[in-house]
Amino acid sequence: TIFEKETMHRDSLLQQLESYLDLFPDESAMLERYISFVKANSDCFERSLQIGHVTGSAWVVNRERTHTLLTHHKKLNKWLQLGGHADGDVDVLRVAKREVAEESGITDVVQVGDGIFDVDIHLIPERKNEPEHYHYDVRYALQVTGDEDYVVSDESHDLDWLEIDRLSERTQEESMLRLARKWQLR
Repeated sequence: TIFEKETMHRDSLLQQLESYLDLFPDESAMLERYISFVKANSDCFERSLQIGHVTGSAWVVNRERTHTLLTHHKKLNKWLQLGGHADGDVDVLRVAKREVAEESGITDVVQVGDGIFDVDIHLIPERKNEPEHYHYDVRYALQVTGDEDYVVSDESHDLDWLEIDRLSERTQEESMLRLARKWQLR
């Protein structure tokens, strides 16, 4: 049917979100909102969907798994995990890896664990010719397997390998602190 063809490109993400929900039932309110958004918007992977869109990001850890790579994001002026827009790519893990490479120059990474590490929905403030909208962010845990040296891109003020135990010294963003808590519980 047309409906089945219409949703097929979203099936992988929806399956990953359902599996994540099984692991983190306490996040069900946010997950149900996320799943409803994906089901309702066939163009959810496109930045042109002005109400919001799917983004992919990465909780990047060093080889020893003691530090995480953060970006001091230029537009938002906050220390955050690396990530960005799907721009039509339905493979959100590939999006996260691409964003790590674009924002840090680091290309040798492997996924830690199976599936989604964390999910977040956050409001992006209005800017110049862009209305206020939501990012439906899927976060994967990625470990660097090669060179840990990074290059700061135009999207960042700076990058930094921060000891995970010291994350709260750099940010009080609840979604960032949740990433650290989940990592420490692994």
